[in-house]
Amino acid sequence: MIFLTFFIGVIANFIGYVPPGNINLTLVQITINRGMKQALQFIIAFSCVEFFFTYVVMQGAKWLSEEVRLDTIIDWIMVVLFGTLGTITWLNRNKPPKTTYSNHASIKYGILLGFINPMQIPFWMVTGTYLITHEWIEDSWLALIIFSVGSAAGAFIALFLYAKFAKYLQSKFELSTRVIDTSIAILFFAFAAYHVFKQVYLVFFKHH
Repeated sequence: MIFLTFFIGVIANFIGYVPPGNINLTLVQITINRGMKQALQFIIAFSCVEFFFTYVVMQGAKWLSEEVRLDTIIDWIMVVLFGTLGTITWLNRNKPPKTTYSNHASIKYGILLGFINPMQIPFWMVTGTYLITHEWIEDSWLALIIFSVGSAAGAFIALFLYAKFAKYLQSKFELSTRVIDTSIAILFFAFAAYHVFKQVYLVFFKHH
């Protein structure tokens, strides 16, 4: 049962990080601009925070799922987050990447984005509530800790594969950091626009 709980955590969060989002796109940037060592530091720091994040959200999954306005709040947080990341990336797209970075820069960034990760709240609300109500996992504190360790491992595996893929693309196509940064900035802006349109649709069209 313990192994199964761990394994479900790994699979669930691995799937959660496969679609492009603020975390894996930021990681692609770090991998290409700063190298694999900094990328690994980011992944490890982020995965450690993901353990705590998953545990807290899973504890509150039932309560969170009853908070109807939470979806709207998260959408607008994502607009601000994607807009900010897009703007920073766009403004820095023409600057040559620094050759040296402080040893802890990527670790701090990983910890910061681990805490500012609103997309994971609805993900774990839906996934967590489903897994508990269908008795795939128990809701005891020990089961949730094991599940959260699995979740952290799932995030690590998915992000590590993203970093490896980014490195592979860079070596294959010799992509310039400017092309990468511009593409990622456009994606960030597209994600921000998606959340704006979603809210506009829900407010002005869905109820009419």
